[in-house]
Amino acid sequence: MNELKLALLLSASAILFASCSQSQPEGALEAVDFTKVEITDSFWNPRVKTNSEVTIPHALNKCEREGRIDNFKFAAGIEDGKWRGNWGFDDSDVYKVLEGMAFTYNVNHDEALLRRMDEIISLISAAQCDDGYLYTAYQLRARDYTWVNCSYEKERYDHLVESHEFYNMGHMYEAAVAHYIATGKDNFLNVAIKSADHIYENFGPGKTVAIPGHEEIEIGLLKLARVTGNPKYAELAKLFMDRRGTGILNYNAYYQDDEPVLQQKYARGHAVRANYLYTAMTDAAILLDDPAYAAAVDTIWQNVTSRKMYITGGLGARYAGESYGDDYELPNASYCETCAAIAGVFWNQRMFLLHGESKYIDVLERILYNALIAGISLDGTYFFYPNPMISDGVSPFNQGASGRSEWFGCSCCPSNDVRFMSSISGYVYATSENVVYENLYVSNSADIRLGDRDVRLTQKTDYPWDGTVSTTIGLDRPTSFAMRLRLPLWAQGRPVPGDLYTYIDDSAEKISVTVNGNAVSYDIVDGYASVERKWKDGDVIEIELPMPVREVVANGKVEADRGYVAIERGPIVYCFEETDNGKVLEPHPDGSALGANAAEILISRTRPFKPSFDPGLLGGVVTLSDGQLTAVPYCVWNNRGDGQMTVWLKQ
Repeated sequence: MNELKLALLLSASAILFASCSQSQPEGALEAVDFTKVEITDSFWNPRVKTNSEVTIPHALNKCEREGRIDNFKFAAGIEDGKWRGNWGFDDSDVYKVLEGMAFTYNVNHDEALLRRMDEIISLISAAQCDDGYLYTAYQLRARDYTWVNCSYEKERYDHLVESHEFYNMGHMYEAAVAHYIATGKDNFLNVAIKSADHIYENFGPGKTVAIPGHEEIEIGLLKLARVTGNPKYAELAKLFMDRRGTGILNYNAYYQDDEPVLQQKYARGHAVRANYLYTAMTDAAILLDDPAYAAAVDTIWQNVTSRKMYITGGLGARYAGESYGDDYELPNASYCETCAAIAGVFWNQRMFLLHGESKYIDVLERILYNALIAGISLDGTYFFYPNPMISDGVSPFNQGASGRSEWFGCSCCPSNDVRFMSSISGYVYATSENVVYENLYVSNSADIRLGDRDVRLTQKTDYPWDGTVSTTIGLDRPTSFAMRLRLPLWAQGRPVPGDLYTYIDDSAEKISVTVNGNAVSYDIVDGYASVERKWKDGDVIEIELPMPVREVVANGKVEADRGYVAIERGPIVYCFEETDNGKVLEPHPDGSALGANAAEILISRTRPFKPSFDPGLLGGVVTLSDGQLTAVPYCVWNNRGDGQMTVWLKQ
């Protein structure tokens, strides 16, 4: 693509997820910006509030106590001190927390929060070298330490395979863009631009040929390109991706370097690295109008969702290398890193914006309500790094712990939780030309610009516990457009787009759509119920999604789950905890239950599971019981102490 065409696309770029708003090319899909949607939901609002009031202060305290913020002071020469930390990429945790603070500021406009952000940003700015370089582990010569977890470069960028210098910068760019959009201030954005210019000058076209060992900068550069309109940042992001598979990292599949990205047909290697790469590739497919990139991510997405995804939406099978496994390699002692789940949501959001099909939001929703939010406790201070399908309550699966932990030496997951939980509002709606897409069913109020008109939507629902969703449309004058309401696959007798998982009873109850209480016919467009009409102020469109309890089985090629069944209702995957059911796991030959499957408990066909809402349990959840067993949502497991847990039971 020539530079002029790229510049034109950049100047009218679609928002690709909740952090940047620009005008869009005609017909392009645009996510409604996080600044335009206010969450009022009984499921999500408590979580967003906990993130704001508890998790952000908790994460800031950890960053302060463990030296992550002091390192910027030391690098700036404001105070004297040696670098403190566990990993060279510890700077990135500060950036991710700042991103979460920016999203949160948009909701509460807390001036104290704004001042705290500015204090930290001033330290980051002061620590930045005159030429734009910023990486405190190197600046403070952490390589002089004897432990190898830190950066150990002799010179800048001489160990990009593991130093995470580019990874740090990617998270900084994302945080700076979010801060700029939320506050209108450019103090952080200027630091990001100075850094990106420095990297372009050193690693851009005709310069040093290198790539990051951990993808992330590509996402940040593409966001920076959109918010600044400068095409060179998108050019650099694509250059980093196009250089993969050329031997720079010794053709190592762990780093997604064994083949050029356009030739990759399956997910491989470290799952977080991979999902960040696929996210950036999808960004590039949209922003650069690149059909080759679109075809590549389509193929990889098909591989992941049909052969490598857990029933919870978890991604990454192996503890060794935190990586994807082979096709259908889905052991229940799974890794499913929280960061990989978050990156999976990023990727699927972009796949939707690339193609406009609801199946990508179906996968996003499965990850979101299960694998992702399981990673953080209800009180907002305890975390999972991996998210297995089974636990014996004893084995130290969670970075040395048998349950949740307050923090980790490598704290990428908690800080990722901080930034994600504050950005939920950016995933609810999207628009294109004369269409509003209702993607997530979450009580909220939204102000949406549709062409030259303003549309105010007020959504009310008890989702995910109830399938009734009512949306009131506010207009200053009657207006014609289409409302597209997502028809979840689970409401149509299918859990996932492919055949990796199926329902034992795949019958689908009727989904009803009404306008002002009257049933209406609708067209099904790309998985959405599309109702197009001249809407007037106060019109109410309602969708009723049936939520039967479903028994799920895995494809027979998934060896770990042959003869086993899992339980779902709506978008929620359930699990069985020792707290409710006693011991549910068989002992493993080595004495542990981790890696074993479920006990010899048959799911009775004469005693089906019945749902019951318990407002006092786990923040208010629907439990399932057949009179013998009780299941709770997987997303809230291990909030009542350590103990056995399993998602799968023997049929």
